[in-house]
Amino acid sequence: MIELRNVSKTYDTGKVKVHALNNVSLTIEEGEFVAIMGHSGSGKSTMLNILGFLDKPDTGTYTLMGDDITKLNDDELSLIRNNIAGFVFQQFNLLPRMNSMENVGLPMIYGGKREFKTEAKDRLRQVMLSHREGHYPNELSGGEQQRVAIARALVNRPMIIFADEPTGNLDTKSEEEIIYLLEELNAEGITIVMVTHEMEIAEHAKRIIRMRDGKIISDENVGGNKTGGKRKSGLSIKDILGRKQSTFGTAEFSDYLRQAFSAIVMHKLRSLLSILGILIGVAAVISMLALGEGAKESIKQSMSSLGSNILTVRTGSHRQGPVALQAGLVTKLTLDDAKALAHLAEVKRVSPAVTGRGQVVYATKNWNTQIWGTGIDYASMKAAVPISGRFFTEDEIRSRQKVAVIGATVIKQLFGSVNPVGHTIKINRINFRIIGILPVKGTSFMFDQDDVIVIPVTTAMYRVLGKEYVDSIDVEVKDQAMIDELQDTIRNLIIKRHRLGQNDEDSFEIRDMSEIRDMMSQTTRTMSLLLSIVAAISLLVGGIGIMNIMLVSVKERIKEIGLRKAIGARRKDILVQFLIESSLLTLTGGLFGIILGTSISVLISFFAQWSVKVSISAIMLSTVVSVLIGIGFGLWPAVQASRLNPIEALRWE
Repeated sequence: MIELRNVSKTYDTGKVKVHALNNVSLTIEEGEFVAIMGHSGSGKSTMLNILGFLDKPDTGTYTLMGDDITKLNDDELSLIRNNIAGFVFQQFNLLPRMNSMENVGLPMIYGGKREFKTEAKDRLRQVMLSHREGHYPNELSGGEQQRVAIARALVNRPMIIFADEPTGNLDTKSEEEIIYLLEELNAEGITIVMVTHEMEIAEHAKRIIRMRDGKIISDENVGGNKTGGKRKSGLSIKDILGRKQSTFGTAEFSDYLRQAFSAIVMHKLRSLLSILGILIGVAAVISMLALGEGAKESIKQSMSSLGSNILTVRTGSHRQGPVALQAGLVTKLTLDDAKALAHLAEVKRVSPAVTGRGQVVYATKNWNTQIWGTGIDYASMKAAVPISGRFFTEDEIRSRQKVAVIGATVIKQLFGSVNPVGHTIKINRINFRIIGILPVKGTSFMFDQDDVIVIPVTTAMYRVLGKEYVDSIDVEVKDQAMIDELQDTIRNLIIKRHRLGQNDEDSFEIRDMSEIRDMMSQTTRTMSLLLSIVAAISLLVGGIGIMNIMLVSVKERIKEIGLRKAIGARRKDILVQFLIESSLLTLTGGLFGIILGTSISVLISFFAQWSVKVSISAIMLSTVVSVLIGIGFGLWPAVQASRLNPIEALRWE
């Protein structure tokens, strides 16, 4: 069954080379009960590790069931351990966060078997511990823990059991129970290879091998030629390696998730500090993005009040100063200019406008506010359709009616909570009837857009402000693509109507509202980018904290990793387990961060009166990023864990 030929193993400690095995040859038949004895440093443990596929020889060959396994990689050896071998250790090596049944069923999970409870219960019944299946290792005696370990070794119905000092930490009664159990298993046909330094234990075996200085010095058959029963497995190494284990089975995932949750709960403070870093980072992302989106929304609302696809023709130019204005070197726009512009093919609507300030009086209250004289299309062009009442009509403009539509700030100052529609106010001592209420627009560019009264343009010019010319003409374009073409058309039309020369073109200007909108949008994007960078730095710091904690976790659980590998865990099993743990930490931090970030955004909006907007996309982005951070920053610790040598890990103190 097992054949070693000229096997040697040397450990290089850096200062000296230790020859643990020196040209050893050995054959073990199926059904034997072999005890390997020797003093400390004789090489017996190294021999057991090589026989149990936990270690590889430097030289020589290892033939198992007729196949040379010397050149197999770590994952292939894990597969063989899971299917052929069972291990019983002196230190029991039970996982403290699992009860007896879960410890026993662990090898089946790594074998890709989703249902292990029935088999685990049967094995516990076999070692007479069915009444302790729900107990954890710290609730069991030493003898009971060792029997659980034996049940774990039996759960995959192995052909060989490797026992390393199985009675070393037990009292006399428990020692006898374990030896009797091993003899029963051998009688059933299971091959037993046991390492011990006690002669009274070795005498229960049928063959005793003594070692010294890495060599076999005697090989004695103490049980005659009799061996245990033969088990015809019908398996070969090629069959075993040909099996497809579940890469990410349901049972494996649930085990990893449970282990990750248990590890987090067992180290509450450390886990809380790890989660806190991600929590702050995600909260920063949520709140920063909410501020950025709120700023965009605020700008969008402000720009909508200016109108979309609108060109504004204004008297004078920003390059001209007060002297030029006083000298009359400006083009004075008229209502006829507005009518001419309205007939252009590219134009949808036109609204002339004059502005000024006026003193408004109602009963005993008065208020100084902005007076806007506009055309009838102003309401549609500038998103100023009254929320109550109506806008003035073309007939009211033509007959210079004294009607007004007022903003929320004026209503607050003059009327309080009273509906002003139908009431009469005085504007510069002239009576006006209120016919509508403007929609609330808020503050834009340090200007209160609700502190305004809109009246017919003709009434404003000839009755209130005393102007013969309009200050500006708003022109709405039918299509955004026509704006550049229309600017040239309007310029040529104004030049023609006012008979301007080449030197007079600066006497008026045409403003494109889309340019202002683009400029503000660019500013908002820049601000959002800066806020996102700050939030990303917070996430980076949180990710580094996760990596640090996971490295500590790997260090603390080295023996556990060694045990999992000894019972069949592959590299990717260990890798996935630790990635799930780090992802669970960051996902938890991310979820709490979303709650905190949303709360902060609401508080900012409430107390600072800033515009904020928490979007679903920001929440989804934060959730995904938190998981990716767990995977990204947990990858290196997980790789470190997956690369651990099972022998070195099991010996770790």
